[in-house]
Amino acid sequence: MKYLPIGQELFTTNRNKLKVKLKPNSVAIFNSSDIMPTSADGTLPFKQDPNIFYLSGIDQEESILLLAPDFPDEKFREVLFIKETSKEIAIWEGHKYTKQEAEESSGIKNVRWLTDFESILNTILAESSNIYLDSNEHIRNGSKVESRTDRFTKWCMDQYSLHQYERIAPLIYDLRCVKESREIELLQHACDITEIGFRRILEFTKPGVWEYELEAELSYEFLRNRATRFAYDPIIASGGNSCVLHYIENNKQCKSGDIILFDVGAEYANYNADMTRVIPVNGRFSKRQRQVYDAVLRVKNEATELLRPGNAIPEYHKAVGEIMERELLALGLISKVDIEKQRPEWPAYKKYFMHGTSHHLGLNVHDVASIYKKFEPGMVFTVEPGIYIPEENIGIRLEDNITITKGGHINLMKNIPIHADEIESLMNA
Repeated sequence: MKYLPIGQELFTTNRNKLKVKLKPNSVAIFNSSDIMPTSADGTLPFKQDPNIFYLSGIDQEESILLLAPDFPDEKFREVLFIKETSKEIAIWEGHKYTKQEAEESSGIKNVRWLTDFESILNTILAESSNIYLDSNEHIRNGSKVESRTDRFTKWCMDQYSLHQYERIAPLIYDLRCVKESREIELLQHACDITEIGFRRILEFTKPGVWEYELEAELSYEFLRNRATRFAYDPIIASGGNSCVLHYIENNKQCKSGDIILFDVGAEYANYNADMTRVIPVNGRFSKRQRQVYDAVLRVKNEATELLRPGNAIPEYHKAVGEIMERELLALGLISKVDIEKQRPEWPAYKKYFMHGTSHHLGLNVHDVASIYKKFEPGMVFTVEPGIYIPEENIGIRLEDNITITKGGHINLMKNIPIHADEIESLMNA
């Protein structure tokens, strides 16, 4: 791993929080992600399943975590199974966890090779009533690919059909959305790396540069500062591309007079930053670009003030929509007549601001949580309003990452330039 050791205390704390939520006499089982194939003998880079990482810190394929907090023999209440390495694996793939290293990373004392899993599972289930299995229950999940977890679920329910099965996702999702202080530190570090990349961009950008060249500069700074990768496919969208919400081609030349929308973030220790900034290619916003930019910034600032304990996403998004409606009226993009004729399910402001303002952030960029859960201290959200005017080739979205506290919030991206005057000043220094 490129990142520095996290410390086992976080993962021990996370396991203990989950154990108290399980029914008596239960077992919870978590699998690592697959190494996904491409074609021939190719594979994609490994990306660990966030739930097993959250509970163990183990960042390696073919791993299984078993939790049985009520089992009579204490040594089997937490068991971590990892892939047994060999000289041949070391030659071809490199170093894998030793049992001692896995124990040091996770805090789990009973670390076994994966070949021991079925016999130990059989022993534990003979004394257990309930089996908690994992699944991807994110409301946006549309994957058609069967995961290692999916395959295990089928095998387990076939082998142990008379046990009572329970869903672990609601329990662990509820835990993951409220971060421990160490998790906030890791998210802050991902944001700090993102800042380094963005400041490099402000120095590098000039008319004639290509979007992919800007992507390369960001990639250089991210990797140089121990980021594992981009947190998601980077969006580097100049001119009219800035109005395409998920533009990832990054293959156009940036022209003087246009703007560039950057929606990028670094991933550090599996925790993700998610930043959006907009800059002028030639270092100066036009009058109209600045009008729209300042309007979006006002919406972002007011929306950020709503990220406080006790609020919830549905009510929050409705309130932000009312703020955006005011700004679009002032910009002349919608009229009072448009508002009078609007449909409740599709307000007039949606013509120019068609996405949500915030989502949970953490081990997933769109992190897991119920959208109806009230905001509470320790939750981390993006805040990212935008105005998109295709007929003017202007798409402005501004995004920060916000931690909710007892008294309000902390902006994890407070040091990343966002005010138009500061951006112009840095680009023309």
